[in-house]
Amino acid sequence: MRVLFLTLFVVFADQISKLWIKGFSIPFLHLNHQGMSLGQRVEVIGSFFQITFVENPGMAFGIGLDLSIKFWVSILTLIASVGLCYYLYYVRNKSLSLRIAIALILAGAIGNLIDRVFYGVIYDYAPLFYGHVVDFLDFDFWHFSLFGRSYDRWPVFNVADMAVTAGVLVLLFFYKQNDTDNEKKSGGVIPVEDDMNKEKDGNTEQN
Repeated sequence: MRVLFLTLFVVFADQISKLWIKGFSIPFLHLNHQGMSLGQRVEVIGSFFQITFVENPGMAFGIGLDLSIKFWVSILTLIASVGLCYYLYYVRNKSLSLRIAIALILAGAIGNLIDRVFYGVIYDYAPLFYGHVVDFLDFDFWHFSLFGRSYDRWPVFNVADMAVTAGVLVLLFFYKQNDTDNEKKSGGVIPVEDDMNKEKDGNTEQN
């Protein structure tokens, strides 16, 4: 279960980056960081890569949600996170690549779940479970359409989104590699047990 350290690191990096973008204040520690204004852009590599502060009230790619649906999305994400924790324990003796993939997906789910559950209350704009996800990584890759919407830039995302994407890619690679390994192990040779079963079947027919 040491891969949980990876999960904790990603969640920590995700939340620190979001708080730095959004701003925070801790009076008893005399800490106050102004952060960025909503919609503000800061060029990093020209127009190709910018830090753009947006808040996503819906799902990925800016898909809006009704308030009732949004609540259940938060609840389902919470349930899924618990399920991923259990599954990570279940596969604790499996391949390291599988455990890393699940740990990354779990980190991404928890990172965005914290926004949805607590940010509305912390920043005093929405009740529990109705917060907005903070996004800020803005790349200009290509123009495309998705779910009936057109985008002239890649949708703004965050560290948690990166973790989920990386986890899915590792997971896909793991299954591809696993299938290849199984083919190599079999090598077209009939297993001993199957060979013995065929001999038994042949003897039975002769009798």
